[in-house]
Amino acid sequence: MANKAARKSSRKKSKASKAKKQTSLRIRRWVSRAVLGAVAFVVGMVMLFSVINPPVTHTIWSEWRRLGKVERDWVPIEDMSPIMARSVVAAEDANFCLHWGFDVEAIRDALEDGGSRGASTITQQVVKNVFLWQGRSWVRKALETSITPVVEIFWSKQRILEVYLNVAETGTGLFGVEAAARSNFNVSAAQLSPAQAARIAAILPSPRNRSITDPSVFTRRRASAILEGAATIRADGRADCFED
Repeated sequence: MANKAARKSSRKKSKASKAKKQTSLRIRRWVSRAVLGAVAFVVGMVMLFSVINPPVTHTIWSEWRRLGKVERDWVPIEDMSPIMARSVVAAEDANFCLHWGFDVEAIRDALEDGGSRGASTITQQVVKNVFLWQGRSWVRKALETSITPVVEIFWSKQRILEVYLNVAETGTGLFGVEAAARSNFNVSAAQLSPAQAARIAAILPSPRNRSITDPSVFTRRRASAILEGAATIRADGRADCFED
C-alpha cells in the first residue's frame, strides 16, 4: 500500500516537473520570438529610413504638443550650403568620417574628465532623435548603443548627416537647419554664409540655452572655433565621406 502511494506521488512529481519544463520552454520560445521580432522591426525601420525621410520624431512631437506648432522643412543635403555640414561635423563629431558610430578616443577623453562632457557621435544623436527619446536612462543608452551600428551598416555617412541636419533641434520650436536659417537670418540653408553656419552649429546641442542672434561670449568663441575646425576637416580629408 505504501509502495503504491509512493509510486503515485512519484508520478505526480514527474508530471508536475514535466509541465514546469514545458511552461519554461514555451516562455523562452515566446521571449525569443519577441526579441527576434523587435530586432527585425528595428532593422526594417532603419532600412526604410535609409531611403524615406522620417516623418516625425519623439522630440518634434513632444514640442508640437507643448507649443502647439513647430517649424521644420526637410532639405536634401545637396541643397544646403556645404559649409553647414562641415560646421556641424566640426562642432559635434570631428572624426565622423573615421569611426563606425562610436568615437573611442572621445569616449576615453570623456571618462578621463569624469563624464563632464559628452562623447556622443552624430550617428548616436541621429539614433536618439529618430528612433528613441531624450533622457539619460540606461535603457535608452543601451538601445542607442545597439541601434547605432545598424544605422552605420545600412546608411551612408552622407545620409546620416542629412538626417541629423533635418531633425536636430535648432531653437525653441525649430528643427533642422532650414528652419534655423530662415528664422534667424531670413535665408535658406543653401544661402548660409560660413559665419551664419558656424553660429547655428555653435548652439548645438543646447539650442534652448544658447542664442543664434544674441550669442553669449562663449557661443561667439565656439562659433569662431567651429569656423577654423570646418576649414581643418576639409583640408585634412575628414569631410570626404559626406562631400561629393
